[in-house]
Amino acid sequence: MNLVAIQLDCVWEDKSRNFARVLELLAAEPPAPGSLVVLPEMFSTGFSYNVAVTCQTAAREDETFLAQLAAEFEVTVLGGAVTRDPAGSVHNEAIAFGPEGHRLARYTKQRVFSPGGEAAVHTPGKTTVTFPWNGFTVAPLVCYDLRFPELFRAAAAQGAEVFAVIAAWPARRERHWLTLLQARAIENQAYVIGVNRVGQDPQATYSGRSVVVDPHGIIIADAGQRETLLTAPVYPAVVAEWRRDFPALRDAGLGSATR
Repeated sequence: MNLVAIQLDCVWEDKSRNFARVLELLAAEPPAPGSLVVLPEMFSTGFSYNVAVTCQTAAREDETFLAQLAAEFEVTVLGGAVTRDPAGSVHNEAIAFGPEGHRLARYTKQRVFSPGGEAAVHTPGKTTVTFPWNGFTVAPLVCYDLRFPELFRAAAAQGAEVFAVIAAWPARRERHWLTLLQARAIENQAYVIGVNRVGQDPQATYSGRSVVVDPHGIIIADAGQRETLLTAPVYPAVVAEWRRDFPALRDAGLGSATR
């Protein structure tokens, strides 16, 4: 099975252009059926606090687009969207759809980026979410969540074997991005796919460096710093065998995370 990262140069606050560009990238290099295709945080608008533009309407246009991608390419798709709940709170989310276009998971970012003022705009989530994908259990997380290992350990306790981290991570902290992705893979003996954007917006420059990290912390695929699709094969047996042969998760009291 393949993990596929869409490393996108997001057009600022323009959903139609971002939707079109994602389709162009996938049409030029169609993913293998059954792949898990991952898009960045808030891929349809960039990391804007203008909720009048970023927040989905009643038509759920971002989710509809992700579901259509999944069905058209016969893949599972995970991407970032902003949603207003019935109580009026706005959430920064990662949402997954299966090949039949049905929703598999909705995860709300638990650690909103307080240094940049996100806490004034987006209400954090409180729960870890996982979903099945081709023999794996996948846990989505969003950007700043990466700095909080307890969120990953909670997902590992639920059996997570792949962590999908979607982000708008600035270039000036690229080293943190790479180091933390590798650390989360090593700590939890799991694959980690980190999907970042490239380009610029009014607030920051983004260097991409979307990567896939194996359970030993080795970067097995790196998208570099340009807009591109990144593909890497992954294998459930690699996780199962490493967790069996080096039982760190079991010794941490997470017997349910090992097979």
